[in-house]
Amino acid sequence: MIGRLNHVGVATPSIDEAVKVYRDLLGATSIGEKFALPEQGVWVCFVDTPNSQIELIEPYGEASPIHGFLAKNPSGGQHHICFEVPDILVARDDMRAKGATVLGTGEPRMGAHGVPVIFIHPRNMGGVLVELMETPKGAHG
Repeated sequence: MIGRLNHVGVATPSIDEAVKVYRDLLGATSIGEKFALPEQGVWVCFVDTPNSQIELIEPYGEASPIHGFLAKNPSGGQHHICFEVPDILVARDDMRAKGATVLGTGEPRMGAHGVPVIFIHPRNMGGVLVELMETPKGAHG
């Protein structure tokens, strides 16, 4: 079931400051524009790497789920990892059948790549928040 590692999500209090780290310290040359995902309560910016992406996420609005993470980790840090799956509903049902907790309502929501995503509770994933996203069709983002 598990597919390609699509991205590593990194929470940050400031995408603009985080971009400087990836650009100036690590030499990243392909960095997307910051954009809002108000329905998920985050600002997002993707940093391309040769084999994956880093998804920088910053709180958007007072109800952002990232606020709690940043309260515990004021400088930011690794928030989640994201794997591609061929069919998000099959993946969700498989996770549930195996006893894993799908966060929220369990209904997939639209992710930053424009495809449906779900999140699996860290207690089921060795302490790591895991996002599963349906493999994007066409251009791989």
